[in-house]
Amino acid sequence: MRGIGCIGLVCLLAGALPALAATPADPSGGADLKSLGSTQPAKVQDGQYTDKNGDPTYHVTDGGKKVDWYTMSGYLRYNANCIVCHGPDGMGSTYAPSLVDALKGMDYAHFAGIIVGGKKDVNASQELVMPAFGDNRNVMCYMPGIYTYLRARAEGAVGRNRPPEHEPKPAAFTKAEDECMK
Repeated sequence: MRGIGCIGLVCLLAGALPALAATPADPSGGADLKSLGSTQPAKVQDGQYTDKNGDPTYHVTDGGKKVDWYTMSGYLRYNANCIVCHGPDGMGSTYAPSLVDALKGMDYAHFAGIIVGGKKDVNASQELVMPAFGDNRNVMCYMPGIYTYLRARAEGAVGRNRPPEHEPKPAAFTKAEDECMK
């Protein structure tokens, strides 16, 4: 699949940025991280950390000073695409909910479904509408990172400011990004 054709829900739920063979840049070579003493991420492959359910997750080291590339990318993409409605650092606004609160109980599949198709909540006092971003490459190509960043915020692993340091950008990320943006 090329470009936006790969941005269907099936591709997104599989991680949007395809998992390629583990690279030497991975500290574990794609191994199970539990054997390395980590409790949050269960696995890393090509710089993307996942939990025991396979959902994207963050990896914070150096006393909270250094984050994985996907968390950093998510921070940048959130601030380019989501901040206008959901406010600084995902804390919400007068017309859009806090994503920090929402992600406390939301898995990646549910998150992806809302991003792709949008959401509408209507009651007697308000009408909240989340537009569908299924055709927006600037969101869709980076959705695992946006989820990862918001998950890290929701779980208190990163603060409100820009992460001071991050892991290098994985070659697999660059390759998938290039393919997705065609």
